Amino acid sequence: MGAEIIDGRAISAAIREEVKARIARLGGTVPGLAAVIAGDDPSAQSYLKGIARGCDAVGIFHEQFVLPADATQSQLEETLERLNRNDRFHGIILQLPLPRHIDALRAESAIAPEKDIDGTNPVSAGKLLLGEKTFFPSTAHGVQELLVRSGHSPDGLHVVICGRSNIVGKPLAAILMQKQRGANATVTVCHTGTTNMSSFTRSADIVVAAMGRPGSITADMVRPGAVVIDVGVNQIDDPGTGKPRLVGDVDFEAVSEVAGAITPVPGGTGPVTAAMLLSNTVLSAEWRAAH
Repeated sequence: MGAEIIDGRAISAAIREEVKARIARLGGTVPGLAAVIAGDDPSAQSYLKGIARGCDAVGIFHEQFVLPADATQSQLEETLERLNRNDRFHGIILQLPLPRHIDALRAESAIAPEKDIDGTNPVSAGKLLLGEKTFFPSTAHGVQELLVRSGHSPDGLHVVICGRSNIVGKPLAAILMQKQRGANATVTVCHTGTTNMSSFTRSADIVVAAMGRPGSITADMVRPGAVVIDVGVNQIDDPGTGKPRLVGDVDFEAVSEVAGAITPVPGGTGPVTAAMLLSNTVLSAEWRAAH
């Protein structure tokens, strides 16, 4: 029997409906989202178009601030500082990748923590680890929402995260180890330095693949009945058609015959990541209104 398919599109649609209801309760305040991008990376542009469509669908004001690829570090930070002071915007996202000459961490540190809706500022990251009120990074938070809303809460379970990036692996580990509902997991983080990774993944109740390599998680690495969340987004040439297509970090066809539940690519974590950005923008507006 094949695995249950965890439908990220349906879950994201439910989150967007909740976001609309929360905006309606703001008493006329329209949340605002500023997206900053340097250069013309096609994947970044495509992602931001999707965010813009999501904002339009729920009633969030949005504006994109585009800097040339040769913009200096100072120019980027000055743009972010202006947006920090602009009350029209409740949230700011800095779209990656940035040009090679830009120090990404320094730029992310320039976003005011109260507008850092993607949780990239080191202050936000520190608060997350300490369990204090802050914005959760959208992809990591989206993984938690996928698990909880699909009936696979990580409470008390062993979660193995394959990947230790600053945008997925590390923050997800911090989220899931917190002493709160929808978390309370025993978390193992595997990475390129892990010896015999399959010995860890086979012991997991939940496996999260966030390695950035197609087909990294194979059927023999998954315990029968385990939940598999695939965060990977990789473009490969389809041998059947010769055209490019998106695949995850999991060998979907084989693993879905072993796992109890699995997310597809596309249609799994991606839509929920976008929905969490919208949710965090509204959360910022809610926090501002409360003060």
